[in-house]
Amino acid sequence: MTKRSLLLLITVLVTAAWSQASAQKPVPGGYVLEHDADVAKNEPGTHNGGGETIGYSFFAKTPKLGLVFRKRLFKPGSGIGYHLQSEDEIYYVLSGRGMMTIDDKSFEVGPGAAVLTRPGSSQGLKQIGAEELVILINYEQAVK
Repeated sequence: MTKRSLLLLITVLVTAAWSQASAQKPVPGGYVLEHDADVAKNEPGTHNGGGETIGYSFFAKTPKLGLVFRKRLFKPGSGIGYHLQSEDEIYYVLSGRGMMTIDDKSFEVGPGAAVLTRPGSSQGLKQIGAEELVILINYEQAVK
């Protein structure tokens, strides 16, 4: 190999390594800020749960997000109908009380309760008492 060919090869390798390294530099990701008032939507209880609820689907229009983050307010008597779970889903109670049923076992949930439902389980949630039930719901989704 000639000196000139060796110099050309080294130049190509260094340029390729530099290009790859610069392509891997982290890019600032920024943030998305949303407020309850901007995403609130009156909806019936999901999964045929009945009653009136207010759904807050945060970041639903954010591209390339593989996560669902929702808040739901249940007015008295409303709920999430009993249904089969297809993914891990987390419920966190902010306020009020509810009766949760998972795999035909019912238990009361209130502020500070976190429930992880697993794929293959069946579940439902019903608001109980005079106070509205407010929960956060979180699960993964296919990236859009």
